[in-house]
Amino acid sequence: MGTDRFDAVIVGAGAAGLMCAAVAGQRGRRVLLVDHGDAPGRKILISGGGRCNFTNLQTAATHFISANPRFATSALRRYRPDDFIALVERHRIAWHEKTLGQLFCDGSAKQIVRMLLDECAAGAVEIGLGDPVAGIERRGADFEIRIGSRVAISSALVIATGGLSIPKLGATDFGYALARRFGLKIVEPRPALVPLKLAETESIFKGLSGVSAPVVARAGGQAFRESALFTHRGLSGPAILQASSYWRHRMPLEIDFLPDRSAGWLRQAKRARPKATLASVLADDLPSRLAEVLAARVDLRGELANLSDKTLDEAAAQLASWRFEPSGTEGFAKAEVTAGGIDTAGLSSKTMAASAVPGLYAIGEVVDVTGWLGGYNFQWAWASAHAAGRAL
Repeated sequence: MGTDRFDAVIVGAGAAGLMCAAVAGQRGRRVLLVDHGDAPGRKILISGGGRCNFTNLQTAATHFISANPRFATSALRRYRPDDFIALVERHRIAWHEKTLGQLFCDGSAKQIVRMLLDECAAGAVEIGLGDPVAGIERRGADFEIRIGSRVAISSALVIATGGLSIPKLGATDFGYALARRFGLKIVEPRPALVPLKLAETESIFKGLSGVSAPVVARAGGQAFRESALFTHRGLSGPAILQASSYWRHRMPLEIDFLPDRSAGWLRQAKRARPKATLASVLADDLPSRLAEVLAARVDLRGELANLSDKTLDEAAAQLASWRFEPSGTEGFAKAEVTAGGIDTAGLSSKTMAASAVPGLYAIGEVVDVTGWLGGYNFQWAWASAHAAGRAL
C-alpha cells in the first residue's frame, strides 16, 4: 500500500472542492483532491439548465440562511462576484446576465468545470476520482486518509462533500458523519429550494399541472416575487423554491395571485364591467384555467353587479393572501441544495477552519450556509473555498 504526503487533502470534487484545490495548489501547496464519483463538478454540469448560473451580482449575506446569519459575511466580502467574473473572463468564457442579477454561461456549464480543472492543473493538483475514502484517522498532528489502495498523509483535511440533495449525482451523508467524528455539531439537514407537495384536499390545483403565473410567495417571514408553477404533485417554480427554504412542516404558504392589483380593484371592476364574472376578470391577469379554479374556490357565482362591495373586498383579500398548507416537500431527490449542515459555531468565518480540530476545514454546501435561488450557492462555494484555500 503506497503512502504519500500532501499539504492538504480535499474530499469532494464539486464546486467548492475544485476551487479550494486550485487556490491552494497555486499557492505552492501539494494538494490531493478526491471524490468517490468518477467525474468532477456534477452539480455544476446540471445547473442553470446546463449553462451554470455561476454567481449573482446581488450577493450579500442577507441572501443566505444559517443559524448564524452573519457567518458568511467575511468570506463573501473577500471573494466577490466580480472576482469570479474576472476568472471566467480570463478563461474567455462568454456570459450573460439574465434577471435579478443571475449570471449564466452563453455556452455550456462544461466550460466552468473545464476552467476549474485547468486552474487545478496550474497548481499541480493531483485529482483522484472513482475511489471512496475508506477511512480517516488522526495521527498526531496529521490526518491519515485511506483511498482505495493508497494512504495519504496530510496536516490539513478539507470537507467539501456537499449536502444530501440530488442523491442520483452521488450525494451522501459522508461529510456530516466525518464532521461528527471529529466532534463538530450538525444543524439538522433538510431539503431547500425544493418543490412543495399539496394534500389531497387541494387536488383541484393538481389538475393545473403545467400552468404558471407571476405571484408573490410568502413563508417564514420572507416574500418572493417570481413565477409559481403548478405540478401534478403540488407547487414549484422560482417563487415556490425560494419560499421552500423558509417553509417548515405545518406552516402555511401564502400566495398573492394578483400582486399588481391595488385595494378595491374588484369593486372598480364591477363598476367598469358589471356583467363580468370573477373568472373572467381574473383571466385578465392569470391563465384561464387558474382563473376558473380560483373563482370556483372563492365560490362567487354570477355577474359582479349582483355581488356586494364587501363580498368583493373579501374575495380580493383572499386572492392576495391565498393560504396553502403543503403536506411536505419533494425531498432531497428534487432539492437543489441542502439547508443545515456543519454548525458554523465550530468554524472560523475567515478561514473555514474548525476551531477545536487543528487542520480540519469545511467549505461549500456541507456547511450550514444556504443561499437563495439564482447563483448564490455557487458564490458561497467559491468564496468559502477561496477562504480555506488561502489559509491552507
